[in-house]
Amino acid sequence: MVHVLSSRTLLRPTDPERSRAFYGEALGLAVYREFGTGPERGTVYFLGGGFLELSGRSETPPSPGLQLWLQVADVHAAHDELTGHGVEVVRPPVKEPWGLVEMWIADPDGVRIVLVEVPEDHPIRYRPGI
Repeated sequence: MVHVLSSRTLLRPTDPERSRAFYGEALGLAVYREFGTGPERGTVYFLGGGFLELSGRSETPPSPGLQLWLQVADVHAAHDELTGHGVEVVRPPVKEPWGLVEMWIADPDGVRIVLVEVPEDHPIRYRPGI
């Protein structure tokens, strides 16, 4: 059995500086660490319980199947903050039939990012026996 000590999602953006501006400035993700030098240096961001690493460069954008799921406390406040930073909203906040409030944005390479709010009364917050 493999004992995993840490993990992160790795993206190889087509324009690393543009992606660093998006994730670091527009989304406001905190930097965990940086390594290397120059425009293709690596930057690792805190991503809730995990990490997002931007490093290197790719000639083509990531697969459309790659999507990020980010839980936020208030998706409507996130909407206001992100649009204030010029982030294009692919789909505004909507309460889904399954009870979560979701909003979709995309990074500069088109990676779809869902921002999710879990309402107080949603079953995902229920922990039997706790």
